[in-house]
Amino acid sequence: MQKVASLRYEVIFKKAFCDVEVFKAFAKDFLGIDLKIDKVQTEKKFDPPIGNVDSRFDLYAEDVENRVIVDIQHRRYEDYYERFLHYHCAAILEQVDTSKNYKPALTVFTIVVSTSGTREDCAMAEINFDPVDLLTHEKLNKIHHRVLYLSPKHVTESTPEPYREWLKLIQDSLDEQVDETSYHKTEVLKVVDLIKTDGLTPQDRARMKDEYSQEDAFRKAEARGVEKGIEQGKLDIAKNMLAQGLAIELIEQVTGIHRSLFKS
Repeated sequence: MQKVASLRYEVIFKKAFCDVEVFKAFAKDFLGIDLKIDKVQTEKKFDPPIGNVDSRFDLYAEDVENRVIVDIQHRRYEDYYERFLHYHCAAILEQVDTSKNYKPALTVFTIVVSTSGTREDCAMAEINFDPVDLLTHEKLNKIHHRVLYLSPKHVTESTPEPYREWLKLIQDSLDEQVDETSYHKTEVLKVVDLIKTDGLTPQDRARMKDEYSQEDAFRKAEARGVEKGIEQGKLDIAKNMLAQGLAIELIEQVTGIHRSLFKS
């Protein structure tokens, strides 16, 4: 087993996937595109911002020859699906803003990777913008923009290749150890090499600690909010029971709330 840094950390995910060969192979396997790029930008922003929200792109590459933009996003938010659809549309609108018509020069592909998928997610989901004939159900092949949502948590042996090996590695890394013999694709093995624990820089480790602290603070705040909500719920029940004339001793026993709180 190889000790690695978890790909749930944004700094580690970017460290691995900003590598040009890894980025190209990932795009090839999931989008079927042979990208011709020599760099991958991180923290990409448009200046001026598109609309009223300053969207930020984690990993961003433009292939002018193939006329495509590929954006890889990493993270999970409550508004997960809507947020990255907005980012995707911003990349389209940024082009239209300076063109003579509404047809952007570059097709936009967005791949969103969530390392904390929910029960409602699936291994791979897609928003395909191409119009479909409602009678024949055939695509018109007019608009090629796509958004892919990937949830490694849901990968199974039935997930087809070449997708499975990528998703499996991302999920495997979450416990910070990987069995390298389980992987065969050159670029996937390169990801393993890039995230090995003994290859991390002091800057990588510092940013990981910052991310962990932020996540821990969020979890604690969320737990406090839940606990506060439970207590408020008990207090409301106690007050309702009192209003219905139930004995104070019974109310205290059922809710665990002292009479000094619900009698005030």
